Amino acid sequence: MKAYFDSSSFAKRFINEAGSDTVEATCAEATELGLSVLCVPQIVSALNRRRRERTLTRAQYNSAKGRLLEDVRDADIINLTTSVVGSSISVLERSPARALDALHVGCALEWAADLFVSSDKRQLDAAKRAGLHTRKV
Repeated sequence: MKAYFDSSSFAKRFINEAGSDTVEATCAEATELGLSVLCVPQIVSALNRRRRERTLTRAQYNSAKGRLLEDVRDADIINLTTSVVGSSISVLERSPARALDALHVGCALEWAADLFVSSDKRQLDAAKRAGLHTRKV
């Protein structure tokens, strides 16, 4: 199964919070992992925000970042192509999705994902409207 994760759902692999168990189980059943080129910077941004808020220690940050970089080595990274942008525009015209959420849906469509994983209801609704099977985490 080709599973595409938006950034906030994939971040649950590195930050223990509600939905982390579902993310781990979904990764275990996936045969291919798809992520947007936006994913790593978005997760590193979230990790750094937690460092600034002092909810993550330097050691925890380094560990999470190292695991993230290791995980993405085996992932298919979907770039922001003309086709992805076109798909995201269609998503934006058919749903109240936000721009980055629509880009993630566009990446999943371009990659022909079997499953789109997110924790954002609006994004999941947009992905369903675009024809993707979804899983909420």
